[in-house]
Amino acid sequence: MDYLLTNSKARRDYHILDTYEAGIVLHGTEVKSLRAGRGQITDAFARVERNEVWLHNAHIDEYSHGNQLNHLPKTPRKLLLNRSEIRKLLEVAKVKGNTLVPLSFYWKNGKIKVQIAVGKGKDSFDKRDDIRDRESDREIKRAMMHRQKGR
Repeated sequence: MDYLLTNSKARRDYHILDTYEAGIVLHGTEVKSLRAGRGQITDAFARVERNEVWLHNAHIDEYSHGNQLNHLPKTPRKLLLNRSEIRKLLEVAKVKGNTLVPLSFYWKNGKIKVQIAVGKGKDSFDKRDDIRDRESDREIKRAMMHRQKGR
């Protein structure tokens, strides 16, 4: 997959329970700006409103060669999901502590897709456990590399 944007904070701050692939309604200048890699989704979230899913706080920079018809950087954007997926997201989002978080924007068959995740917020001790596990994995890999080089 050809990733345009990724949310590096999502997997650090949330336990990912489930993921969905959604289309997104964009204007031409938004697509051109995303193609240039100009945007960020670290503070973005999705919300179900009136049986539609909307992406809020996703910042897509204005297109540098655009004219007065350029888009607004932080406008809410509609996500395209089928009715059964929207119902599932509505039920899951009602649970306290669950959030709908975008993980990435990517190309698929010439269209921009968004990977949405249902996330449950991590506590600070959970984050420390993840860091500790990651560091121990690095130490193990380092030891294995030294052992292989020693032969």
